[in-house]
Amino acid sequence: MTVAGIVGRLPGVVTARGYRREWLRSDITAGLVLTALLIPAGMGYAQAAGLPAYAGLYATIVPLLAYAVVGPSKILVLGPDSSLAPLIAAAVIPLAVTDDPASALALAGILGVLVGVILIAGGYLRLGFVTQLLSKPIRLGYLNAIALIVIVGQLPKVLGFSVDADGVTGQFAEIVRSVLGGDIDPVAAAVGLGCLLVIPAFRRWIPRIPGVLVAVVGAMVAAAVLDLTDRLSMVGELPRGLPLPSFGGVDWGDVVSLIGPAAAIALLAFADTGVLSRTFAARHGEEVNGSTEMKAIGVANVAGGLFGGFPISASGSRTPVAEQNGARTQLTGVVGALAVLAFVLAAPGVTAYLPDAALGAVVIVAATSLIDVSGLVRMWHMSRVEFGLAAAAFLGVALVGVLQGILVAIALSFFAVVARAWQPYRTELVRTSDRPGFHDIDRHPDGERIPGLLLVRFDAPLFFANGDIFDQYIRTAVADAPVPVEWVVVAAEPITGLDTTAVDELVELDQFLEDKGIRLAFAEMKGPIKDRLIRFGVGSRFDGSRFHYTVEAAVDAFHRR
Repeated sequence: MTVAGIVGRLPGVVTARGYRREWLRSDITAGLVLTALLIPAGMGYAQAAGLPAYAGLYATIVPLLAYAVVGPSKILVLGPDSSLAPLIAAAVIPLAVTDDPASALALAGILGVLVGVILIAGGYLRLGFVTQLLSKPIRLGYLNAIALIVIVGQLPKVLGFSVDADGVTGQFAEIVRSVLGGDIDPVAAAVGLGCLLVIPAFRRWIPRIPGVLVAVVGAMVAAAVLDLTDRLSMVGELPRGLPLPSFGGVDWGDVVSLIGPAAAIALLAFADTGVLSRTFAARHGEEVNGSTEMKAIGVANVAGGLFGGFPISASGSRTPVAEQNGARTQLTGVVGALAVLAFVLAAPGVTAYLPDAALGAVVIVAATSLIDVSGLVRMWHMSRVEFGLAAAAFLGVALVGVLQGILVAIALSFFAVVARAWQPYRTELVRTSDRPGFHDIDRHPDGERIPGLLLVRFDAPLFFANGDIFDQYIRTAVADAPVPVEWVVVAAEPITGLDTTAVDELVELDQFLEDKGIRLAFAEMKGPIKDRLIRFGVGSRFDGSRFHYTVEAAVDAFHRR
């Protein structure tokens, strides 16, 4: 395919060719309204990631423009995100030169490029399924922990002091000591707490007006009118112009150190983006290919990383704003990006009047949207095991570290899967008078056994961890049968896997039963499992006469013996 052909198939180009004039006003309006959130949110999340606030604007402009061309979702809004900020900080800050913003920015840019490369490769390899590693309990615990980390990290800015401690517990203890010691700056606290009240108040009672914009503009006006620039910590003026690719001071050792964090960030970024992309596409009667989405997010991250940004993902707070204000196509994101660019070029000095306390409040309000206590309560009632996984993810991320906590939670999820398969549900099946077929004796204790026939069901794949349990269960059931057993029939439909260890256990069980004059047979066993028995070299022992299409067919064969 020619270059022109490839370009012509890009989602943004396809949309542009079919663009309708009646969409233009809605897209422009939505883009301008969106700008009111893009600027403070981008700057706030940059600070939460341990980077200069202006980096959040670069991480907004370039990815939005790149995604508008290659992104399959028409209204998805990309940019810095509160859920990624702690991971970026955990990866970049330990490697950065102390008090050198350029060093942190270069590392963050490399991290963005690595995240993008991983996502692009994953898209081509169709690895979207890896997001399933982040099960609902893990995501629930992770997001609640991220909210806690972000809120605790931003509280000192809102209250007008700083803390020098690592970890949530250390930071929280320092905050308590500072508050009790009277270190609160009353002016900063007034600004910060005022923004914390204004933003949710507008969201609840006047949702058409962005409360974030009102709070930030109000704080800037107050700082200018009351001459607070020397009294409070300010964001400061933006650098003139736009950044060019610059990774000075970053060596290959740093790049290697960032690969692991980049993989974790890529996983989380696509997990969030994939869910949002499918959700908003479904609302508009469209479909989004997961692999295409993964590649598009990758391209956006590479572009942002090259031009002064850091890893980004889709925004669960800004995308709904675009939708609610009539966004129809990718042009909304382009308008928002160009408006932010105009702000950077035309009014870089305005942010000299923006208090850090106001940005801290913006980030805290955004982080509260990640808190889902009701979800934890529901999970407690639904599954104590999954609640335990959520709690492990929460404690691991909050107390041990973001990356380490996620890895521990994923490992625990795998352990839970193995544990469920290790001790699966198993039961004897009996006939009942009120319904056809054969049913669980524990649910139908008045059911009728067939003399001489033991019907059992084992609800799990057979593998190294449960092969012996299957063996012992059959032997115990045979020994406890009220009359001597002549046949054992395993209702094998739930057995979806088989490994060599389990086959050895199966052969030993068959030999044990054969020595007692008992025949072992299977009902409803899947074809691939039969094929494995043959491939593992026991097809002659378990020949076709051992298998029956249904449990009823196995019972009929027993009666005809």
